[in-house]
Amino acid sequence: MEMYFYYLVTGFIIALPVGAMTVEMTKQGLKNGFIHGWAVGLGGMTLDAGLIIALYFGLASVLAMPFVQLPLWLIGAAFLGYLAYDSIKNADQDITLAGEKTTKSFWSTYKNGLLVAVSPGNLVFWVTVFGAVLAKSYSVDQFGVAGLGVLSGILLHDVGLLLIVSLSRKAMSRKMIRNVSVIAGILLVGFALYFVYEFIIGVGKFI
Repeated sequence: MEMYFYYLVTGFIIALPVGAMTVEMTKQGLKNGFIHGWAVGLGGMTLDAGLIIALYFGLASVLAMPFVQLPLWLIGAAFLGYLAYDSIKNADQDITLAGEKTTKSFWSTYKNGLLVAVSPGNLVFWVTVFGAVLAKSYSVDQFGVAGLGVLSGILLHDVGLLLIVSLSRKAMSRKMIRNVSVIAGILLVGFALYFVYEFIIGVGKFI
């Protein structure tokens, strides 16, 4: 249990800084409610769980290679650019005010979470955290407990964030939610440009 709570706190702390995932979750939570905001987080956690399994089976050293991470900066930038475009273009679409029934598909927002999670930054986090776990030669059960702890910490953060978003949503008008969607799109453009910058810097190291 001590090990579980240690990694739960680790996952919670790592999830605290505002990033592209937080922006997308907040936007979807405001536009379509708690479940859709959580669908974004669930999409991200699905990829995280896949990475944990991959690391256990020896892919940590492969994922840490620059030439493996480099293309993902560009892929991640493309995904974020697409989400930013969609967020701004459709800022006034798919808005469900508190008390109304949403028509947006759960799986469409889940897919957004998967797209946002594709980034070398995410890989670096998991390689760093679980590289240390693997170095200690933990058993399969202990490794599983560590992975479950981190995912629980991320889940705790996501639920807490979305509860705040859900409460805020009750006091927001359609225009306010539309403006938040536009701002979210602009922030996602910023993250996309940062990914492009990291890609250019990475390429420069090989020239």
